[in-house]
Amino acid sequence: MIEHDALSATRDAYDAAASTYAQLFRDSLRDSPLDRAILGVFAEAVSASGDGRVADLGCGPGHVTAYLDGLGLAAFGVDASPAMIALAREAYPGLRFDVGSMAASGIADGALGGVLSRWSVIHTPPRELPVILAEFHRVLAPGGHLLIGFSASEDPSHPTQVFDHAVAPAYRWWPDHLAALLRESGLAEVARTVREPQPTDRRQFKEVHLLARKA
Repeated sequence: MIEHDALSATRDAYDAAASTYAQLFRDSLRDSPLDRAILGVFAEAVSASGDGRVADLGCGPGHVTAYLDGLGLAAFGVDASPAMIALAREAYPGLRFDVGSMAASGIADGALGGVLSRWSVIHTPPRELPVILAEFHRVLAPGGHLLIGFSASEDPSHPTQVFDHAVAPAYRWWPDHLAALLRESGLAEVARTVREPQPTDRRQFKEVHLLARKA
């Protein structure tokens, strides 16, 4: 019940903040060459595996889904917030966006060459994260890739740390701990990037992307 309440509260909070969130982040990739490069590597890895179909799980207003589409991937977005999905459909009418859950996506087994999860698991209670990672593994084809982005904790003795996210309570993760959870889910780490916080950043958190592959 706690996890269900957390999901409902997060969905309702993003519904209320959807328009503001979209305005703040819709053009965020334009000023982030590192993020564009990371997404480019992900796109190449997915294309090399032979299947360019990608789910952007936790897609928000759809700007990253659209970017992946521009890289030649057959990308579609899924988000728990109906308001976010409505904004994504309005902004990118040529792409597919569905309301759905990361823990039960409804996507067929092995249907995808790639899964993108950028800051979409940060609101997940830690004991529920393995369920979501198992879902990522289930929907990926053998050889498919996952790119997961999150804010890093700073103390390996405390693998998760709560922080006061502007929309809903959220968690930071010690990168090695999350990589271990990926391995336990059948997803082997291929590479990682760590972005140091900039002096102007509101929160001085490291940002991590892990690229993992399904055997």
